[in-house]
Amino acid sequence: MFMLSHAVDINPKGVEPELSVDDVWRGLAMKAENALPFVKVMERCDVLEKGDGWLLREIEFGGDVFQEKITLYPPLQVHFERVGGGGFIENTISTSDSGLLLTFTFGLVFPGVEPGSDEERDKGEGMRDAYINAVTSTLSRVREMKLAGEL
Repeated sequence: MFMLSHAVDINPKGVEPELSVDDVWRGLAMKAENALPFVKVMERCDVLEKGDGWLLREIEFGGDVFQEKITLYPPLQVHFERVGGGGFIENTISTSDSGLLLTFTFGLVFPGVEPGSDEERDKGEGMRDAYINAVTSTLSRVREMKLAGEL
């Protein structure tokens, strides 16, 4: 399994409006239910089941279809687990000396790729920018929603 973790500054200098933990949490919870407004490369996102603090959804991007069980840990973390294996993604809100951070961590399995191999590392590193872009686009969408009074 390839593991990667990266923190993004939630409120970089000069970016308005400033987001609170509650703003980001509401955005992450909305993204869990319907990721399409947040993740531009996603083609479909359907909630299949819902329970107290979790949901099961089916997503499609790049022609691939996955099911994910999403567990919400208010107000700081959302955990996405691929059903049937394949890995996980976590979005965690935290504070630091420099302000609020949104950290994503993923552990992904690439079918047909030897764990720990150069190929696995190359595939994982190749996804780094896409995941960073997904986190920054999520924060941008949350800002748009805050400005529009949609949060």
